[in-house]
Amino acid sequence: MDRRSFVEKTLLGAGLVMGAPSLISASPAKRKSGRLTILHTNDTHSNIDPFPENHAKYPGLGGVARRYDLIQKIRSEEEHVLLLDSGDMFQGTPYFNRFGGELEMKVMSAMKYDMGTIGNHDFDGTMEGFVKAARYADFPFVCSNYEFTNTPMEESTRPYQIIERAGMKIGIFGLGVELAGLVPKKLYRETVYLDPVEMTQEVVGILRKKGVDMIICLSHLGYSYQSDKISDLRLAELTEGIDLILGGHTHTFLEKATPVQNKAGKITLVNQAGWAGIRLGRLDFDLEKKMFHASEGILVR
Repeated sequence: MDRRSFVEKTLLGAGLVMGAPSLISASPAKRKSGRLTILHTNDTHSNIDPFPENHAKYPGLGGVARRYDLIQKIRSEEEHVLLLDSGDMFQGTPYFNRFGGELEMKVMSAMKYDMGTIGNHDFDGTMEGFVKAARYADFPFVCSNYEFTNTPMEESTRPYQIIERAGMKIGIFGLGVELAGLVPKKLYRETVYLDPVEMTQEVVGILRKKGVDMIICLSHLGYSYQSDKISDLRLAELTEGIDLILGGHTHTFLEKATPVQNKAGKITLVNQAGWAGIRLGRLDFDLEKKMFHASEGILVR
């Protein structure tokens, strides 16, 4: 599907995409794969169109229509697919300036995202702006370390969500970067930043008591830093119980997911898919061997 057709159908579709029918014809019967396929994005930054063909670094890459077609192709091939986003959906192109984030929410709903978290740039249109745009999100947002009490976003997120997929209970929670010094106070207002390590162990404990089989963290902390600032790698080292961290914020392109030995001596995988929708991250979880197979993100072109 070309970009113009996709965007027009997204903007004008029944119910503004909420509950709209599939935008392409039904896929062939799905084969049983014996695995859970996890697709993920981060820092898409309002990049609706592909980069131009003459772009010096990313010629012709990205674009929501191409990502949609790629996701649909994978769904036609795999029985169990989960689609997640790690924040910074907003800011970066005139589409955000014109539509205030509504278009981003609509196209993500059309792609049938299962869940997302909040990035620092998702405050750029004000908290009221996020709430207005989120009316068009047909999926929930999770964030456990932003306390939104007494703010317009008080009802916009939940600390965690449990999804059943491939016969498993999957607990998903979110973490955001510290906003002070990064985002103007007037944009995040009374939001309280809570320690990511402490909140991780609290939420992981709750999820384990609820009998989940897998725990995924949607993080907008950043992959790594030269300082001791909390990052995805440090979070994995300092905590236990997370199976997979899908990160954002640092726009890091990884050749494959990074295995990190956690506090309990077990492995937590950390992955990130760059930025701008140039790549679609993919990990496959073998349901019989109970192990991940991680590959380099798929170029969207």
